[in-house]
Amino acid sequence: MQPMTDTCPEIVEMVRTRLMALSGAERFCMGAQMFDAARRMVLASLPPGLSETEQKRLLFERLYGEPLPLNREYT
Repeated sequence: MQPMTDTCPEIVEMVRTRLMALSGAERFCMGAQMFDAARRMVLASLPPGLSETEQKRLLFERLYGEPLPLNREYT
């Protein structure tokens, strides 16, 4: 089954071609920057006053969709 999209195939191909024209290092950096942006957005959406440990726990849950495994301290 094809994923639903509202982007025409020509645009999909144009974006793919441009991305593949970048070096592997450039694509890696782009991915890292996008992850950092997502991380900042999630942290900004958390309630104020949480401890650093609680922020990390909630960040993990929001990014990965499951709670951190128990039996470990995260500091």
